[in-house]
Amino acid sequence: MDIKHLSTTQVELVIDPSSISTTYTVPPLQIIVSKKQSSSLSILARLHAGYFRITFSLCSQALLLKRYCEPYDHDQNGVDGTVLMFPSRVIVLVWLFAFLTLALLSLCYILKCVFYLKTVKAEFLHHVGVNYLFAPWISWLLLLEAAPFITKHHNYYVVLWWVFTLPIVALDVKIYGQWFTKGKRFLSTVANPTSQLSVIGNLVSARAAAEMGWKETALCLFSLGMVHYLVLFVTLYQRTSGNQKVPVLLRPVFFLFFAAPSMASLAWYSISGAFDTAAKMLFFLSIFLFASLVSRPALFRKSMRKFNVTWWAYSFPLTVLALASDEYVRALEMHSSSAHGLTLAFAALSVLVSVGLLMFTMLNTNKLFPEDVQY
Repeated sequence: MDIKHLSTTQVELVIDPSSISTTYTVPPLQIIVSKKQSSSLSILARLHAGYFRITFSLCSQALLLKRYCEPYDHDQNGVDGTVLMFPSRVIVLVWLFAFLTLALLSLCYILKCVFYLKTVKAEFLHHVGVNYLFAPWISWLLLLEAAPFITKHHNYYVVLWWVFTLPIVALDVKIYGQWFTKGKRFLSTVANPTSQLSVIGNLVSARAAAEMGWKETALCLFSLGMVHYLVLFVTLYQRTSGNQKVPVLLRPVFFLFFAAPSMASLAWYSISGAFDTAAKMLFFLSIFLFASLVSRPALFRKSMRKFNVTWWAYSFPLTVLALASDEYVRALEMHSSSAHGLTLAFAALSVLVSVGLLMFTMLNTNKLFPEDVQY
């Protein structure tokens, strides 16, 4: 439909009919907005849950910075030490920046729910969009874990954990219930790399619960996430070559393949209290998947030609991998320079990617909300 014929308040949802086909496809959720609308309402209409990729990165960076400034139990000389030294003021500033960004984006999405409820419903029914509805709750949980002034046993921490975890469980019931009741044909149709966000949501919540000492609750959430991760992992591996590929624009979401096992490794370490065989296996799997992706730069070349918010999908997985690498080195008390060098290399790569994405975003603010919205 020509946008000149739309009214000043009309929003048209166009969902690709192939979303209900029996082939593997990731159809776009498009939102066409009239140019006559006010800029603020126009931005609200184009905003979707995929923009929480940005807060994913910022909140995980705050957690990474906090973790890297915590001391080891002991170094090779038996003296406490830290990986990096930053003034406490820097940690607080990074956390506050992440908090303000997440709060602003959450407020904008709440306003969208008020003014454009139909588009929110369309996201909920879309098999890519529904996965990103986990994103704001995961971001808040990461921010809660990174908070420099709230202890894990404080009443506020417990209450906020429940507030951020219950929506994740509710979305689990919706998504996993569909997978279970509609069977293999349905899952093979809707499964895509972003489906791993549902798994990551359970794992982040499980890790936060384990840090509070709620081992049984953490184990429940961990088992729920990992069982469905195995099903999803096998489904994505078995997709046939004849099925449609993930659109070029969305290829950065392939990095979620190693984000899930990295977060699983962190969660299990918090639950078991030791970086045991299971945690190591998950960490090594994430390293393998990371190497498999970075060894194929041509896969992402076309998606990097034009700036898009999907670029932020690179940052969060790298940050989680850096966190898992740090926990691995700390737990095994590896004091070799090569082990610490590898950990710092992952951390530096994560920070550089996040800073670079932040600069690209500020330089391309006019491209953040295109008229033809696509996940």
